[in-house]
Amino acid sequence: MAADDDKHLIEHSTGESTVLHRGWIELRKDVVQLPDGSRATREYLRHNGAVAVVPLLDDEPAEPGAEPRLVLVRQYRYPLQKVLLEFPAGKLEAGEDTLACAMRELQEETGYVAREWAYGGEIHNAAAYSTESIWIWFARGLRPGPPRPDAGEFVETVTMPLASLEALSDRGELPDVKTQIGLFWLLRWRAGKMSLPWRSGPGPSDL
Repeated sequence: MAADDDKHLIEHSTGESTVLHRGWIELRKDVVQLPDGSRATREYLRHNGAVAVVPLLDDEPAEPGAEPRLVLVRQYRYPLQKVLLEFPAGKLEAGEDTLACAMRELQEETGYVAREWAYGGEIHNAAAYSTESIWIWFARGLRPGPPRPDAGEFVETVTMPLASLEALSDRGELPDVKTQIGLFWLLRWRAGKMSLPWRSGPGPSDL
């Protein structure tokens, strides 16, 4: 849709804002002019964004019709006070390329290095209160290696057949949004409804 068609919805910053920096998060409170001319405040977090990886352990299953296995991680998420099952993911450094981040996070969290990569897309996981985007990459041709977790990071790597992950989703036991979207896109690709432009990745010595 053209931008001109959205004029009745767009809010404009007045330049008035309050900023609070804490670590890698910036909290902002902006004064905006609404489409009807009135003013309001908008509180939100500025975030560099993150990358998630959908790693296919068996991109070519040995038996016809067999389900591929996926590599996931289990990690405690303090704000929720829960351990979540997720695809590997991590924060982008300022100015970092999303593929470079995906390669780094996959190896750091799981130890795997991928032969091929394909870009899935970008999602906004909390558009009402954050600028964060998550860029989702797919990886296949995995080679195992030692994980390299960050200091203070405790992550458990697990492998799971695609059908088992689908079953968790069907039962409402897969609440992580990037994992749900990654699973959805993976199923669309396998059904021939989505294209993934695969490209070669670097060798282990290049990381």
